[in-house]
Amino acid sequence: MPKAARFYSEGLGLTINVCTIRWAELHSGPLKLGLLHSPIDYVGQKGSSSLLSFTVTDINSTVTKLMALGAEMDGPIKYEVHGKVVAMRCVDGHVVGLYEPA
Repeated sequence: MPKAARFYSEGLGLTINVCTIRWAELHSGPLKLGLLHSPIDYVGQKGSSSLLSFTVTDINSTVTKLMALGAEMDGPIKYEVHGKVVAMRCVDGHVVGLYEPA
């Protein structure tokens, strides 16, 4: 859990409120994110997962930062009419969607 909390804190700018071996609570403004350790290891597997989506100001630098923290891209950055989007598989097995408005 400490690795996942660090990932969301350093990679996406969330503040860590609580972090234990099994539980982490992070926040950013009114957003609170709770992470609970699961005994099933999804890291590296391409199965389904919940999706967390974040709006970012610079998708390229955020992707670089998250990859340095252990994430993998789940496909290329897509350039849509409304902005850039990408999905990333995080160190805790979740899929994180990133969106940079046009």
